[in-house]
Amino acid sequence: MFNKTEAEERVWLADVIEKLEDAFQAVNEAVTKTANELQAQKKYLYENKTGMDAAEKASLKQTVNMQALTGEAAVAYKKRLLKLIETPYFGRIDFRETGSVKAEPIYVGIHSFFDEKENENLIHDWRAPVSGMFYDFEPGKASFEAPSGTKEGEIERKRQYRIKDGEMEMMLESDLYIRDDVLQKELSRSGDDKMKNIVATIQRDQNAIIRDETSPVLIIQGVAGSGKTSIALHRIAFLLYRFKDEIQSRDIMIISPNKVFSDYISNVLPELGEDTIPEMEMETLAQRVLGDKYKFRSFFDQVNDLLEVHDQEFINRIKFKSTPEFLQKLNTYASDLKRNRFKATDISVRYKTITANYLRQRYNANNQLPLMRRHTAIATDVLKKAKREFKYDLRNEEKKEIRKMVKNMIGTTNLRVLYKEFYDWLKRPDMLQYATRSTFEFADLFPLMYLKMQLEGADSFRQVKHLIVDEMQDYTAVQYAVLSRLFPCNKTILGDTNQNVNPYSSTSSDDIKDVFTDSLAVSLYKSYRSTYEITRFSQRVSPRTDVEPVERHGNEPETLKFSKSADERKAILELIKEYEQSDRNSLGILCKTQKQAKALHRYLELNGVKVHLLTPGSSEMGSGMLITSAHLAKGLEFDEVIVPHISHENYKTDVDRSMLYIACTRAMHMLTLSHTGEVTEIIDHSGR
Repeated sequence: MFNKTEAEERVWLADVIEKLEDAFQAVNEAVTKTANELQAQKKYLYENKTGMDAAEKASLKQTVNMQALTGEAAVAYKKRLLKLIETPYFGRIDFRETGSVKAEPIYVGIHSFFDEKENENLIHDWRAPVSGMFYDFEPGKASFEAPSGTKEGEIERKRQYRIKDGEMEMMLESDLYIRDDVLQKELSRSGDDKMKNIVATIQRDQNAIIRDETSPVLIIQGVAGSGKTSIALHRIAFLLYRFKDEIQSRDIMIISPNKVFSDYISNVLPELGEDTIPEMEMETLAQRVLGDKYKFRSFFDQVNDLLEVHDQEFINRIKFKSTPEFLQKLNTYASDLKRNRFKATDISVRYKTITANYLRQRYNANNQLPLMRRHTAIATDVLKKAKREFKYDLRNEEKKEIRKMVKNMIGTTNLRVLYKEFYDWLKRPDMLQYATRSTFEFADLFPLMYLKMQLEGADSFRQVKHLIVDEMQDYTAVQYAVLSRLFPCNKTILGDTNQNVNPYSSTSSDDIKDVFTDSLAVSLYKSYRSTYEITRFSQRVSPRTDVEPVERHGNEPETLKFSKSADERKAILELIKEYEQSDRNSLGILCKTQKQAKALHRYLELNGVKVHLLTPGSSEMGSGMLITSAHLAKGLEFDEVIVPHISHENYKTDVDRSMLYIACTRAMHMLTLSHTGEVTEIIDHSGR
């Protein structure tokens, strides 16, 4: 089985595929047999249910349920075999354990395959401990953690393959980490409308993050194109494999920026043989906690307002509510309410008096309850006291009056009023402004939600055993405090501080560590998405010294200048024609605002160009050409990107800079920018 030559490898591949096909045929027959038996059992149960006793019915139902579970497992195995028949494996290492005479070839694939006839594991799952050596070591000394302890030895050979539809397209001997030839070829391929798995090209630093089992909260700070989202999803696939008896896909949740992004990443886990995981947007989470009682501007609205109108007072309010200090003040205010809100007074129960001192004692005794729920417990204590000590059998009207009197001692329970009083308490009433008469600004959504949780309590999502938070930089300290309270589980939090769509409320990994004190922060500096030239150009928009561009070269980004906007639009039409005649799969036309995207979309449609307009209400990315704002394109990537209207008039603020950086870093292979009049000064024109 040592397969020293490529010819021997091809023979071996054909043999493995034949065994996979035999296994598929066998399990297919078993599935058909189980399905027929299940149908027969159900039919028998239906036709004879009146003549069966309870024990016989229960026994038959249990048999049916067991057969159904067996059938489901067999169907899942069929799916894995089908994937393996297309691409059985992508790597091989020959590992000789210390003390052994010869090395054992280990083929690494997306799933494992055990040949029962030969009684040997022909393919090892990429998540298996032994497979970790494929990513972590070059030929030479190596080790891995087996269930029985550390296994040390030497890797004598390492190979990488590209196998598609059962045919070997490429085989490389590798003396280096998994990079260079295979990685370059993968990165050079055209993109798709869905994110793909990266199991064949996982790098050593990425592998360490994926296989981290011990960090309660793992924070991944990764530059644009570093693969952080893909790594987080592969980490979930690893945890589902490693702890398969403790956690399942339905026990995981991802907080995603929008539905389009959720659709874009929806392929990754199924490609890895796992079910898709539930997802939720932050605003949906807020709605679940707050209900429909309050109206808010959305985060998209907030960013759009910042892009279209530079209102300094609006910016100041956003900044004020985004800091850890603001969260501390909100906590102090809630604590102050809990200490001082309850104004106990004597109350009469028929001919007896319940003293204010007793009521205060009961208030303090129920301190495990949220403030707004304590009055119910206190009233219950009063009623028990009246029955036990006074021997009163109170009427319903009397009980209702006692509950009302106790509740009044807390004062108003109107959350809107208490939130307004918070800013009076701060002596900063100017920091609360409504977007319209009854609609809150987005910056108030999570402070209000947090205050509600502090004063009224909130049920946590205890069914969630692992939470993924993407685009971490766009959430404030208050939002992380909300997540900490609602999700008392392990977390993977990821993002890039340079890709904030609102720099006035952005958060760094250090800020997040202040909320989650048991967290581990890791950084990814290498950018794989874009060519060297595009990455360097992007650094002229947002200067960064920590980005390491991958050594994959392409065309220099082009900036086109026009004297009239009509000429700029015509040039975009020509760029689209060039794209349509190319072999590239995806084109993103990324404008600063949604308003600009709509206007350009209308122009393109009038000129016969069918391009998909991505909006805040879109639920899928679609394929081919799309036009949208940079904000909605976050997390996506395209073979080619066109960024129109980069004039000095259009791009000049800090928010504009963020948008331009995001737009440029979406491009994988080609980037073209255009402007009418003077180009924005945001771009460093020294060309460094």
